[in-house]
Amino acid sequence: MRAIGIILAGGNNHRMKELSQKRAIAAMPVAGSYRSIDFALSNMSNSHIQKVAVLTQYNARSLNEHLSSSKWWDFGRKQGGLYTFTPTITPDNSFWYQGTADAIYQNLEFLKNSHEPYVVIASGDCVYKLDYNKVLEYHIAKRADITVVCTDVHGEDATRFGCLKMNEDCRIEEFDEKPMVAQSNTISAGIYVIRRRQLIELIEKCGQEGRHDFVRDILIRYKNLKRIYGYKINTYWSNISTVESYYQTNMDFLKPEIRDYFFRQYPGVQSKIDDLPPAKYNPGASVKNSLISSGCIINGQVENSVLFKKVFVGNNCVIKNSIILNDVYLGDNTHIENCIVESRGTIRANSYYSAEEGIRVVIEKNERYVL
Repeated sequence: MRAIGIILAGGNNHRMKELSQKRAIAAMPVAGSYRSIDFALSNMSNSHIQKVAVLTQYNARSLNEHLSSSKWWDFGRKQGGLYTFTPTITPDNSFWYQGTADAIYQNLEFLKNSHEPYVVIASGDCVYKLDYNKVLEYHIAKRADITVVCTDVHGEDATRFGCLKMNEDCRIEEFDEKPMVAQSNTISAGIYVIRRRQLIELIEKCGQEGRHDFVRDILIRYKNLKRIYGYKINTYWSNISTVESYYQTNMDFLKPEIRDYFFRQYPGVQSKIDDLPPAKYNPGASVKNSLISSGCIINGQVENSVLFKKVFVGNNCVIKNSIILNDVYLGDNTHIENCIVESRGTIRANSYYSAEEGIRVVIEKNERYVL
């Protein structure tokens, strides 16, 4: 493909509450065996983009470990590859990334040293499948300066996103970033296509003027000066940047049609693979409509839940409508309902956790690993 990829994965969102205290949003586990960033990386690989840069910053240790080898997404090649860029101190700059445009500005040499004519910019905290080739073809056909991938939201708070309005030719006429009141249910999906040289020019101008945000300082500021078009998608798309949306996205994977779309329909989603034994169901275990990952041992009852890798469920446990993250030990007679249990936790026997309203995040002191 005639494009390079940039994945913005450095941000933090306080709406994730305790879940973002130990990892970046792009490293959040999704659908039992995946990380959020796997979907953007797989889309890049499946679209034959051979050179991808991931810009990380906040709590990046877990994310950097996940990206330690590029072979899982087929980027281990002589031409191109997977690059991870974090903020670095230079004689001219000692700042962290001050925004999305500043993150690109601090790594502008990556763009200048590339030869592909186009750039695909994507966010690392969205769950979706998309062929970026189709967006690029649309971008060229419209003779656009920037193309913004957008989608319609129904029953979800559109004020969390950038809301936009397009004319009959799909040119964006209005763009309002995280408005107090949403005037449209069409939102930006956080995916952009732009010519590489024009991106360099716009980012350099932002840097000279002390502007740091890609949406506010490029998309909104230039919407009447540049030809900015919207490319609407109607397939599954979800952003996991709040506890509620993260919970709902994982629950969506309990629906057969969603699992079929992501995991059985070509192209697939790739991720880093751990060498773990298959899940083990001991006598007395009962599992209904749940995702159980490798390395789990089930002794109790699991219903409408997602269990990530290496979860141990003790005797007479009841887990309903919950998400149990990696490497959690659930003691005997534990009852968990409408909760998200943080990874590497130990839930003592005879514990009871439930949320009457909303979703409860459960974090227990981990006694198994204390010296």
